[in-house]
Amino acid sequence: MTIHQYPLRVTDMQEIPMPFGAEILCVQVQHGTPCLWAIVKPSKLNPLQPKTIEVYGTGHDMPQDMGINRKYIGTFQMNSGSLVFHVFERV
Repeated sequence: MTIHQYPLRVTDMQEIPMPFGAEILCVQVQHGTPCLWAIVKPSKLNPLQPKTIEVYGTGHDMPQDMGINRKYIGTFQMNSGSLVFHVFERV
């Protein structure tokens, strides 16, 4: 197993292809880019599965989709803390 890094866009929803069974660890900003880290078991036999990631700014509306569960991953700041975002995985 290895830890992989995935850059994030600051957008409400995005899909990130990760090897099946990847375990998301955290989110932080590195060199000005928000990134997500996950433990993965890379293998040519292990197919990629898209993980749906949502990013919401403090004070912004979050949809209340019926039947959609979200797992909190973490919070990151940009622009010296003037922008604060919260990251969730749809599960």
